[in-house]
Amino acid sequence: MEGLRVAEADLVVYVHPSKSNQVRRAVLRQLSSLLFTHDEIFEGVVLAYEVNIPSKRAKVISGLIPYIGVKIKANLLLFSPKPSMLLGGKVVKLGKESIHVVVLGFSSAAIMLEDIREEFKYKIKHGEVVFASSSHKRHVIKAGSMIRFQVKSLDEEILHISGSLLPSNTGCIQWLSKHGTEDGSYADRSLKTSDIQREMQEEGPLNTTTGDKSPNKTHKHKSKKRTRGDR
Repeated sequence: MEGLRVAEADLVVYVHPSKSNQVRRAVLRQLSSLLFTHDEIFEGVVLAYEVNIPSKRAKVISGLIPYIGVKIKANLLLFSPKPSMLLGGKVVKLGKESIHVVVLGFSSAAIMLEDIREEFKYKIKHGEVVFASSSHKRHVIKAGSMIRFQVKSLDEEILHISGSLLPSNTGCIQWLSKHGTEDGSYADRSLKTSDIQREMQEEGPLNTTTGDKSPNKTHKHKSKKRTRGDR
């Protein structure tokens, strides 16, 4: 999934003097306060961290309360979705005009009707609300489905994503994994069939006995007669 990255950071964590005998625990506690919040400096939501304190030395900061400045090196796992990126999430609710998704278990996303491509039709099947594809009957989105969608925008304050299912490489991940192409989209079989039929009508199939091109119906009748004659 796009939107995930690891950032290396050199940080200084300020520890209260009362925690001077438990510096590592105090550092981890402060870093934990960053989890699942959007950080403007790192331009993303901090999901996890790995900390290394390279030195046991620390600098005492002068002031009314002499805090201890501890230098650390941290690897931060960040979630920073941008417009046009592809994300995956679990569908939790469907309505006539929207699909609601949870991404990575904490961020909510909404895909409104105008951002759902026309092939998906709102239906109720066996008492269950679904968005079913009119082009591929097995391509269905329902509650519990894992879907791939495109990011339109992100509200950093409430971590809410506005998404889209307009691109052809979006939809139910299970269906796309079976029918997808190299670029993640799926082939339109109806177009391929019409192209083949058009080409056959223009050129005609190759007659295997003479090497000439002949119309479809004539070729079929002749092949049947020859088969009977051979018998």
